[in-house]
Amino acid sequence: MRRLLAVTALLTVLAGVAGCSTDGSTGGTAEAAGTSPGPTGMPASGGVAGGNATQVCTAAQEAGTTAVRTYVAELGRMLAAVGAGDSRTAEAARGRAEGALADWRTVLREQSALTDDPQLKTLLTDIGTEVSALGADVESIDETELDRLQQRLDQLCER
Repeated sequence: MRRLLAVTALLTVLAGVAGCSTDGSTGGTAEAAGTSPGPTGMPASGGVAGGNATQVCTAAQEAGTTAVRTYVAELGRMLAAVGAGDSRTAEAARGRAEGALADWRTVLREQSALTDDPQLKTLLTDIGTEVSALGADVESIDETELDRLQQRLDQLCER
């Protein structure tokens, strides 16, 4: 039962992260409260990245959306298979979930190397580090940190 609740909470948060990545809005709770989810010293209203940031942001956000959707779907399959006692299907789903994260990390590294904007470069590196820490163990996921990083990306990538 505890695992089911953890999965439900995770799916809710990750679905929100995927939604933020696709709509380009930055309506996170920190902004609604008038605080900045960005790095220390970065004002809430001055976080728009420059240079080639539009292309980099689009690629990073699209990769995140795709990865989160795949990751959530595969975690669901994995948990269903575990519940049904099907370890072979569970392991295959785990592998696909981890593959989605690996693909996301690769895109984040590539885009970090391509950007001219130092804040965006740092943020993509931070998100890549957080994604590296994720695995297919539902209880080890820090969805709060992932959401915070996504909010920072959304703010920095405002159009």
